[in-house]
Order: sequence, then structure tokens, then C-alpha cells
Amino acid sequence: MRRALADSTFLRVYVLLALALLLTFGLALLGLAMVDQVRREHHREQLAEAPMRLLAERLATLPPEAHGDWLASRARRLDMTPTVLPVEAVSLNYFARARLERDRVLVHSRGEQGWRLQYLLAGGERLLQVDLASLSEHQLRGLTELLGEWLAEVPADERHARLERVSRGSIPVSLSDAAPSGLDAYQLNRLADGEVVIRLLPGRWSMAMYLALPQAAGSATWLAIGPVEAFEPMPGSLQLLLVVILLAVLGATIYLIVRGVEARMARLELAATRIAAGRLDTRVKVESGDFLGRLGMAFNGMATQVQSLLRAQQDMIRAVSHELRTPVARIRFAVQMVEDMTDDPAIRRQLQGIDGDIEELDGLIDEILTYARLGSDAVNGREMEASLVDGRAMAGRVIEALSPLHGHLAIALAEGPEVEAMAEPRYLQRALQNLVANACRHARSRVVIRLHAEPRLVRIDVEDDGPGVPAGERLAIFKPFARLDDSRTRSSGGYGLGLSIVQKVMAWHGGSVAVDESPELGGARFTLLLPQRPGQGPGEGPAPTPA
Repeated sequence: MRRALADSTFLRVYVLLALALLLTFGLALLGLAMVDQVRREHHREQLAEAPMRLLAERLATLPPEAHGDWLASRARRLDMTPTVLPVEAVSLNYFARARLERDRVLVHSRGEQGWRLQYLLAGGERLLQVDLASLSEHQLRGLTELLGEWLAEVPADERHARLERVSRGSIPVSLSDAAPSGLDAYQLNRLADGEVVIRLLPGRWSMAMYLALPQAAGSATWLAIGPVEAFEPMPGSLQLLLVVILLAVLGATIYLIVRGVEARMARLELAATRIAAGRLDTRVKVESGDFLGRLGMAFNGMATQVQSLLRAQQDMIRAVSHELRTPVARIRFAVQMVEDMTDDPAIRRQLQGIDGDIEELDGLIDEILTYARLGSDAVNGREMEASLVDGRAMAGRVIEALSPLHGHLAIALAEGPEVEAMAEPRYLQRALQNLVANACRHARSRVVIRLHAEPRLVRIDVEDDGPGVPAGERLAIFKPFARLDDSRTRSSGGYGLGLSIVQKVMAWHGGSVAVDESPELGGARFTLLLPQRPGQGPGEGPAPTPA
């Protein structure tokens, strides 16, 4: 099983999701149990708060030596065992002592023996402790009678203040001049006889106690305790809130699990994108032997094989190109010897044609070597040696080099601000020179170079007034040895590598080259885009990026 989990990413994800689900439901059950336990304990404390405060108030009116006798006399009547103990004699933890000091009642479960209630008396040195087996009707009557006796000891106008000292909002306790509503005649007669009437409220799962307190002139004040609500399960709103919280926890857990898989897939995607951009030295970090780990190893093996094949291809092209120079040089030497040995004009014209072919072949070899060198640098991941290039000065050098070869054309640099870029000077000038030479071969009368400093990039446009490039051929012309069969034909010259070299140079710089229609001259417009580093000002070029 461990082997299967180690080798299968998706099985591991499914197992983790199942464990997360089980953990979430376990936490849900535990949370509901804990919330119900806290609510149950709070409900018990509310029930015990008023009786314990009542006993404490009665004890406060007696001297300490009379507490034992008074509590003993009330024990049978209340069906409980109350005692007063020194605080030091009771084992209390920090939290229990803190709750007692905040005037709270402690309720301890004693299992089958019932409950133990504890309350701190005034002064903080003695503790009232009450043991009871269960809550019965006898206890409720006795506590109600005890409260009535305590209120009857003071005049009617002082009873409300005394009542607030024991109730404090835990259990509703009130005094009213009107008889309680909802009681029948028999219950009212019992109240008039001084008895405690307990009324059950089945629809609300609660009960209420009533007692009549005598006043002057034969009138009575009615004491009402309750309704005392029974403990209810967790309300629906709280359950809904807990379900929402648990769903949020489950969603976050699943998100974290899936995010780990997604992050590893994103690294594969990034590596594939970098390799597609020509950075064949990119590799994926393999972290495990599972499915994604094996995929990463296969991906690295594929990239290594592709890089090796391309390196072998570039080495072969470079070797062949170098080897071609030797026979070309011998042919040129032989042609020159033949030309020196004859004065026949026809033979000389033929020899001049052969010399022109040799020059074209020599230029083709130079283009192939340049193309192979760029491809070799990209395959080997060689970094570009970039420096700050003055764009207008570079364009001037290109115009100066090509103008004598195309005397019938006007090659101009459009006016504009100074533009500087971070680039490899020799290759960037070669790319611009190839574009201008391509434009000169197809232009009728004008070629214009424009430089622009745009946010985060430098843009160089080369426009001509020739026939342009058809929209369907604008991607194909950047392939090696590509030729157009219509307006830009073989008769215009070239070897079919110039634009491919431009594309490789721009890819090496992290930029791009594109072609569209010149809006001013009507011919083709080739555009070089050089990205800039974040934070560079306009006119500054990109940082060198690895091929």
C-alpha cells in the first residue's frame, strides 16, 4: 500500500481527500459535542445560580457559628446537603477559583451520586457547598417557600431590591400585584392558602412556580418564578453556522491538497513554456517518484534528447559550412589563375559570373554559420553579453553600410528622440541590417527606419514601399530558406536565412519580430520588439536573458 501511494499521485490525492473528509466529520462531531456540553453546563449553572445566592443571602444575615444549625434545619426541607467550608479546605484549580471570584456558581457532576454546587460567600474566605441527588418537585417547593420567607421579612417596597440581589437575570423572578394568569380556581385557592403552585408548560418544555406573599390590609403580592426552561438541543441557526464553518475548513483543506498538485503541474507548464521559447537548458526539479515525479523525469529526458539532437545538428551545420570554405577558396584561386592566363572577353565574362556565384556561395556559408552559431548558443543555454546600445547610432551604421549597395533607394532614419537599449550590440545590429537589406531588395524607392521608446519595451520599425508580404505568408517567411512565390520571389535575391537569423536574435533577447503592412509607405513593415527590465526608464532596453 505504501508503494502504491508513493507511485500514484492521484491515489495519494484521493486518500488525502478521504482522510480530510473523515477528519472534518470527526471535528464536526467533536465540535457539536463540546458545544452541547458547554451549553448544558451553562444551563445547569443558570438553574443553580438563584438558589445558591438565596442561601448565601440568608447565611449573610446570620453569625458564622449559626450557619451549621441553620443549614441542617433546611437540609431535609430542601432535600439537599448544604455545608460551609473554608476555601483552603476545598481543592480548586485556577479556572474554578477564578470563576468563583467572578461571583459564579460551580456545578460538578458526581455521577450516580448527583451534583455538587459551590458558591463563594461574602468575604471570599468561606465556600457554600451543596450536594443533591437530583432536582425534584419537593426541592422546587422548598426553595420557593424559602425565597418567599426571605422576601416577607422586609416591607413591600423593599422586596424588589432584595429580589434583584438573587435573580440577576438568570431565572425570571418577579413580583406582581395581580394574580398569575392561566391558573384555574383550584390553583388560585391553593395560592390563597399559602401553598406553592407549580405549573407545567408542556408546549414550551418548562415550568413556573407561584407563591402569594401577604401584605397589609389583607392584600397579597404574587411571586412568580420562571418559566424555567428545560435544556434544548443546539438551535438550527447554530447548527447551520457550524456546518458552514466545517464546510469552509473542508474546502480550505482540499484546496491546500490540490494546490500542491497544481503547483507541481505549474512548474511543468513553466518548463515547457521556457523550452518552447528556445531555452533548452531548462529542467524540472524532481521531488518524488510518483506519477508527477516520473513525468518530470521523462520531461527532463525529452529536453536533454532534444538539446542533444539540436546540438549535433548545429555542430554538423557548422562543420559542413567550415569545410565548404576550403573548396570555395580553391575554386576562387583557380578562377583567378584562369582569368590571369586569358584575355578573351567572353571567357572573362564567364569567369566574372563564376566569381559572382562564388561570392554568393561565400555569403550563404556566412549566413549558415551565423544561423548555426545562434542555434548553438540557444541549445547550450549560453547567456548573452548585453550592453547599452545607442539605437540611432546603430541605425546610422546600418544605413552607411547598405546605402552604397542600393544607390537607387533612399534609406532614411526617421526623426525622433534618442533610444537606448540593453542588448548584444553585434547581433542586434545584424538583425537590423538583415531587415534593412531585405527591405532594400523589395523596395521601389524608399526604406525608412523608425525607433520608438515605449513603456517596458523598445520598438524598431523597418518599412519599405515594395509589394508587401501577403497576410497568409507572414509567419512562414521567418522559417529557414523560406521563399515567397509571388511578389517577393527568388529574383529579388537573398538566401532565405536572413529573417530566420533575425527571429533567433530576437528570441535570444527575449523579444520578438513581426511583419505587417506599412501605413505610410504601403509596403511591408518589420517590427523588432525588445522588452525592458521593470523599473527601467523609457528608451532603456531589457536585461540579458538566458537562451
